[in-house]
Amino acid sequence: MEEIYYSNSENETLKIAEQFALTLNEGDIVLLDGDLGAGKTVFSKGIVSALSGGKITAVSPTFVLVNVYDTTPVVYHFDLYRINDVSELDAIGAEEYFYSDGVSLVEWPSRAANIFPNSAIKVYIEKVDSENRVIKIER
Repeated sequence: MEEIYYSNSENETLKIAEQFALTLNEGDIVLLDGDLGAGKTVFSKGIVSALSGGKITAVSPTFVLVNVYDTTPVVYHFDLYRINDVSELDAIGAEEYFYSDGVSLVEWPSRAANIFPNSAIKVYIEKVDSENRVIKIER
């Protein structure tokens, strides 16, 4: 099933993500794809905000690979943009995160596409112009 949303601002993208977060369950893996600057981290911020009751603001884990947020359920936020090889994920025990009771958010999943299950939720964010986005969610 594919859902399509249209966002005209960063604030709208946050709101779409917050609503989406309410549909997530423990163990879900969300693959966030789109061009550089499309809004993957903004979408992640909306999810973390919703699952923390607005108490936590997510930041991009580009340089640390994964951020863990004390939300309900726990969110593991990955950014694979800088990995060179899937073995880097093995080194941090990523599969333990992916197959836990938390929710895993993965930006740039194409860097390690073969490790994710078919059941992963796919979110593709298309940058139409500087403000407008098309957000497609496939479950």
